[in-house]
Amino acid sequence: MKYVLVTGGVVSGLGKGVTASSIGVVLKACGLRVTSIKIDPYLNTDAGTMSPFEHGEVFVLDDGGEVDLDLGNYERFLDIKLTRDNNITTGKIYQSVLDKERRGDYLGKTVQVVPHITDAIQEWIERVAMIPVDGKEGPADICVIELGGTIGDIESMPFIEALGQFSYRVGAGNFCLVHVSLVPVLNVVGEQKTKPTQHSVRGLRGLGLTPNILACRSTMALEENVKEKLSQFCHVPSANIITLYDVSNIWHIPLLLRDQKAHEAILKVLNLTGVNRYPMLEEWTRRAKTCDMLRNPVRIAMVGKYTGLSDSYLSVLKALLHASIACCRKLVVEWVPAADLEDTTAKESPDVYEAAWNLLKGADGVLVPGGFGDRGVQGKILAAKYARENRIPFFGICLGLQIAVIEYARSVLGLHDANSTEFNPNTKNPCVVFMPEGSKTHMGATMRLGSRRTYFQVTDCKSAKLYGNVKYVDERHRHRYEVNPDMVSELEAAGLSFVGKDESGQRMEILELPSHPYFVGVQFHPEFKSRPGKPSALFLGFIAAACGQLEAVMQNPSHVSNATAITSPINGMAKVYQNGNTTKPANGSLNGNGFLHSNGNGVHM
Repeated sequence: MKYVLVTGGVVSGLGKGVTASSIGVVLKACGLRVTSIKIDPYLNTDAGTMSPFEHGEVFVLDDGGEVDLDLGNYERFLDIKLTRDNNITTGKIYQSVLDKERRGDYLGKTVQVVPHITDAIQEWIERVAMIPVDGKEGPADICVIELGGTIGDIESMPFIEALGQFSYRVGAGNFCLVHVSLVPVLNVVGEQKTKPTQHSVRGLRGLGLTPNILACRSTMALEENVKEKLSQFCHVPSANIITLYDVSNIWHIPLLLRDQKAHEAILKVLNLTGVNRYPMLEEWTRRAKTCDMLRNPVRIAMVGKYTGLSDSYLSVLKALLHASIACCRKLVVEWVPAADLEDTTAKESPDVYEAAWNLLKGADGVLVPGGFGDRGVQGKILAAKYARENRIPFFGICLGLQIAVIEYARSVLGLHDANSTEFNPNTKNPCVVFMPEGSKTHMGATMRLGSRRTYFQVTDCKSAKLYGNVKYVDERHRHRYEVNPDMVSELEAAGLSFVGKDESGQRMEILELPSHPYFVGVQFHPEFKSRPGKPSALFLGFIAAACGQLEAVMQNPSHVSNATAITSPINGMAKVYQNGNTTKPANGSLNGNGFLHSNGNGVHM
């Protein structure tokens, strides 16, 4: 087993996750099998109880693991399925060591950070690296490890010590360290400054780790004299200093690594001289260029609670982007804070209220993502009502499905106090109820989590057609409330159709409004399994409905999702081809992430 460790220095948020994922993409394109591990030095056992404002979205794996959002990047970039153990936290390590101590496994020894914690970290890495994640038998060839945080953080010290020991144990030819650092440009001076990276590398070397490769984040490519200076003071060959400068979309990052021969440097360090030296990234290149060429917009109103931080909905945004590219449209996300749509806001801040409603009314589609808590719920209900009554494509995910049910019960059934017991435990018409097996005393890992099977009850429905007319689908869940099965017959008699249920028939998984162009709600989270070039079926249907392509997509969803290039719009519609031909795009530019804020500023991805 070969190991590539990615660390970060100077500041946080440099994009270590995307860098680690891109390294995996390039190595995979060289013909190697790749797996990934993310180390998070926080004490939480997992990310399940952390606020999206605190740490971004919680990514859910097939096995129910609630993990860091970077594992979502690994799965999307590498098209693999990771396990909960691929996310190592301080909490998990200490818990495992303390469990051993309580059992008496240490035979009376004094349990200490060194060697017991550091040994546990190394054993965890070696064990998890052997788990196949690409659907093939046997372990991968290379494990890419990302160490969260910044070099010098106190909480990272046990991991750095363990990784220093680990690099010595496995040997120089089996361990490659890539250090991601910042090379800022001060406006006053106008030159690229190397001092922060020098200090970061000095600190790293002082902790027992020597970088083999420097990946420098900067606005522009590094100048040659800057590379030479970094090489001299950081003791890294100039050929092993890579620039990760700002690009139009993150799919260009693997191409940057390839063009600067980062893969050759890594393969040389790992003594993999017999491996194909030129990564096969033709499809990846086409996708990156296609994303840059898109001009015809599709506007999606994201009505949520955490709209102040786009990382809270990272997988949803990525799934929308995958689908919009398949439909040859430039994604424009209109961020609509749900609370701004409510009557209270109209009284307190009429300008904010009006702006929110203008964004909603100007959108081609309305999406209500998952979430917890009652803040903004009324605004989400109003958004669902607007989309339903005005025949605007609507997609509700998890809480979004529950919102759609509550709105329908209130507006159509006339049950004005209909609600979820999450928001009103004493409601007389509980449309959404707490799951029987849930826990009200413990928050972590007590929800319905991971991959579960949904069986289609209706074959002639939009969802079944989009999934390819299969009998069932496996999607990932994360919820502790569900539609009240006692009210299903009443809701269906009024026109709502629950087209997908679990194996018991008691859990509602997919709802549709047959009389509506596209009104779909799901209890699961399809965004977690969307991939570049293979968009989630329901996201694809949603975007297709928003730009008038739904009928064509439902007839042959695989044709559209496998498309690799675009031609010019015809009568406002974009036609999809598979032959790789493209036409020259109209003037204009796409932001750095393939989609826009309503004000034209790029959303951080």
